Amino acid sequence: MVYRCLDEEGLYLGASSALNVVAAKEVAEKLGKGHTVVTILCDGAYRYAERLFSRKWLGEKKLLGAIPKHLEKYIPPPASWSVV
Repeated sequence: MVYRCLDEEGLYLGASSALNVVAAKEVAEKLGKGHTVVTILCDGAYRYAERLFSRKWLGEKKLLGAIPKHLEKYIPPPASWSVV
């Protein structure tokens, strides 16, 4: 959900905020139309830049494959890669 919120809404969220979005979405679906659901987005992704947005860390934890291909654009290449 971290990458999806960034891609679809431009929100650079941390893990806690992304989980809040997941829970709010589930509650909204259960309540149906005509209800309002509010949540707090309590952290940004800056705290997670060296983890959730690190190709190296994700690779070490074997999590790279869990990120849909179209969202991998948000994971910068390792510093050792040269950009032309």
